[in-house]
Amino acid sequence: MIELILYSKPGCHLCEGLQEKLAQVTHPIISQLEVRDITTRDDWFQAYQYEIPVLCCRTQEGGEKVLPRLSPRAPIHKLEALLSQSLESMS
Repeated sequence: MIELILYSKPGCHLCEGLQEKLAQVTHPIISQLEVRDITTRDDWFQAYQYEIPVLCCRTQEGGEKVLPRLSPRAPIHKLEALLSQSLESMS
């Protein structure tokens, strides 16, 4: 199981597309998806204004690890592979 954080902003079609794909992921199991609106905090906006969508996984220490960016056209199985690799690297 994996906990994810998606940095997004309202009206971002790339963010919405990634969120829809994440809802279709079956392996690994996503135990939590927290969507963070970067327009609500200046530090998030400064960090990610030109990068969204940014997908992170929560580490065992409670921090965040930014995951590599996938093409918006990447199929679900590529997203699942990225998430699985991230889980392995954190173990």
